[in-house]
Amino acid sequence: MLRVQNLQVKYGDFQVLWGVSLEVHEGEVVCLLGPNGAGKSTIINAVSGLVRPLAGCLEFCGERIDGLPTHEIVTRGISHVLERRRVFPYLTVEKNLLLGSYQVRARPHREGSLSRVFSLFPVLRQRRNQLAHSLSGGEQQMLAIGRGLMSRPKFLMIDEPFLGLAPLVVTEILKIITQIGAAGITVLFIEQNVQLALSVSHRGYVLESGRMVVSGSAKEVLESALVRKVYLGI
Repeated sequence: MLRVQNLQVKYGDFQVLWGVSLEVHEGEVVCLLGPNGAGKSTIINAVSGLVRPLAGCLEFCGERIDGLPTHEIVTRGISHVLERRRVFPYLTVEKNLLLGSYQVRARPHREGSLSRVFSLFPVLRQRRNQLAHSLSGGEQQMLAIGRGLMSRPKFLMIDEPFLGLAPLVVTEILKIITQIGAAGITVLFIEQNVQLALSVSHRGYVLESGRMVVSGSAKEVLESALVRKVYLGI
C-alpha cells in the first residue's frame, strides 16, 4: 500500500534522512522504531506532504504522491495523527471530530463515521460537548486518533500514540490500534518502546541517525542482535 524508496530529507543545511526505504502492505500494522531525533517523524511528515523530500520516491496504492499537497494526499486515503495530539483546545470534542471529515469524500458519511468513532472510544461520546483542553492526556490522544479516523482513511499514520500516557491508558490504546487494523485500516505508527510496539505489529523498522538499520517481522526485529543489545540490554 505504501512504498518509500531511497528517501532523503534536509532541513536547511542539515540532512536528516539518508536513503530510507520501507514498505507497508495492505491490512498490516507496522511500527517505526528508534530514538529521539532518528528521523521517524520526518518519514511520515514526508508521506503526508508536510515536508518536501530532497530525493526519493513515495508511492501510495501504486501512484506517486511525493510533490502532492497535503489535502490531496488526505483525499487519497491517508490520515496522519500528529505527535502530542494537536487537538483544538477550545472546541468541543464533537467539533474536533467533525473537522476531521472536512474533505469532500468524507463529508457525506459524517454521521456514520462519528458513530464508529464513538463505538471505538465510548468516553468521547460521554464527553462530546466538553472542550478538548479539559480532557485528560489519554482522552486527548483518543480524540486525535478519532479525528484521524473521521476522514475514512485506508491508511492511518500515528506519531507516538503512547507518549506521556499512564500504563492503563497505553494498554487501552494498544487494544484500539489492534481493532483499527482488524477493521481493515492499514496502520503505521511511531514508538520508542520496542517491545510495546512490536507486541501489536506485524512488522517493524528501526531507524538510527536517519538510516534504516533493522527491518523484518515483529519476531525478527525483536530477536535481532542490534535490538537485543541496544534497546533491550540483553
